[in-house]
Amino acid sequence: MNVIVFGATGSVGRLAVAELLAAGNTVTAFARHPERLGQDHPELRLHAGDALVPADVAAAMPGQDAVLVVLGAGASRRSRIRSEGTLNVIRAMQAHGPRRLVVQSTLGARDSRNMLNFWWKRVMFGLLLAPVYRDHELQERLVEASGLDWTIVRPSAFTDAPTRRPALEDPAPGPRGLDLKVARSDLARLLGRLVAGRAHLHRAVALSS
Repeated sequence: MNVIVFGATGSVGRLAVAELLAAGNTVTAFARHPERLGQDHPELRLHAGDALVPADVAAAMPGQDAVLVVLGAGASRRSRIRSEGTLNVIRAMQAHGPRRLVVQSTLGARDSRNMLNFWWKRVMFGLLLAPVYRDHELQERLVEASGLDWTIVRPSAFTDAPTRRPALEDPAPGPRGLDLKVARSDLARLLGRLVAGRAHLHRAVALSS
């Protein structure tokens, strides 16, 4: 299938692109500088564009079968690229036909807030990363109202190394017993599997060790 990845050069996006290619998909890597992806594959297509520019997003959409959104803002705490970029993606999908949409959000957004411990709930998302948290919440509301075949993935804090315990898909509510960490590689595998299927359709799924 043809899959386009928005945010393909980010830390999770790179891994998701590799997972999708390994599974036999044709992948379009959408980013402002897609050449920075640093991957070479016969089924990889690079598309330069800005997710905040509706015309750029729309130009990349025809011919796609599924869409993965892993947009991030790096160190910026004020960027609204997650919500505004996702809205541009939704509008382009509505205009050009692909239905399957998988969007990376964050654990703690909306009804998953009770899965966070005090540090994440009150200090990180309550103070330090409050604008990022609000942008994720808006992003999720836009996805749910899109009318598309969507799935939202809510990962906990990223690590590069494998986590102490296996990542759990849809762990029990509440922070008790959770490390609130997930390896980027585990997240990428889940994202790739969801894009290619219809698991967790019209719902949000948490991922955490």
